[in-house]
Amino acid sequence: MSRLAWRALAVVCLGLGLVGLILPLVPQIPFLLAAAAAAAKGWPWLDERLLAHPTVGPLIVAWRERHAIPFRAKVFCMLGLAMATIALFVLAAPAWLRIAWLVVAAIVAVWVGRRPVR
Repeated sequence: MSRLAWRALAVVCLGLGLVGLILPLVPQIPFLLAAAAAAAKGWPWLDERLLAHPTVGPLIVAWRERHAIPFRAKVFCMLGLAMATIALFVLAAPAWLRIAWLVVAAIVAVWVGRRPVR
């Protein structure tokens, strides 16, 4: 990919991460990690800024070094998965969508649960 494409991906992911600050069901940490990864390949200035940020910098470093996810982020992830699952059943979603979601949610929950904590 070109530098411009990496920069565009970094900006889009950063924007989605910022949306996660406002909307509770949109995850912010995965998008910030993706933004940092894209910035590292195409925009060193943004990568340095993200790493220097007092809140997200340590999260990015922990992910890069040990693929660690903070306990609080794990809890919010699990709560988000649970809320989305409840919403699918309350809103009478089609059976195929419920089954597909349950499979995806289970895979995500196991994957997140198996990551080390800082």
